[in-house]
Amino acid sequence: MNVVRFILQNRGEVWESTLQHLWLVGLSTMFATAIGVPLGILIAHRTRLNKPVLATANIIQTIPGLALFGFLLPVSWLGARADRLAILALTLYALLPIIRNTYTGIRGVDPAVVEAGRGMGLTESQLLFQVELPLAVSVILSGVRVAVVISVGLATIAAAIGAGGLGEFIFRGLAMVDNRVILAGAIPAAILALVADIGVGWIERRLQPR
Repeated sequence: MNVVRFILQNRGEVWESTLQHLWLVGLSTMFATAIGVPLGILIAHRTRLNKPVLATANIIQTIPGLALFGFLLPVSWLGARADRLAILALTLYALLPIIRNTYTGIRGVDPAVVEAGRGMGLTESQLLFQVELPLAVSVILSGVRVAVVISVGLATIAAAIGAGGLGEFIFRGLAMVDNRVILAGAIPAAILALVADIGVGWIERRLQPR
């Protein structure tokens, strides 16, 4: 109850931090999708690029969050704006599940269906947009779903470099040794992750090929 009371008493600040959190997660997921889906399509059709691209994304994923922020801080045009740095770091982290699921989805399309499309005279771009992507979209969205949930959790670390978000409450609570303040950031972040997971999961099921 103390936590609920604290959140209600500071609802304006909590709401502002939640919006900052959503901004960081939304923008980074959009960038990761814009980069990851084309990369996944590329390595699905150019299999020799599969290992280096996935290996690079895997390596990025293994770097601890605070360490990645530290690596990016010296970059002048990023370090000047904490939100830019946070969005870039979150984008890099979100790439792996999107690239991997796009690759898996495209490669999972039945070759007989692709050949049937070619037999009907479809070009490669028409095959991609009219056959492969519609059949792979639910698998791709599954990767986006994982990326969003990862980003919601990692975005709390962005507060360590002054990028805002719900992590502000968590770091403040740790400094004050006050569980109420920690939970004021952790609970909304957990709710955001659940809502994002359920929402993207619903879209994924709706677009499931029948």
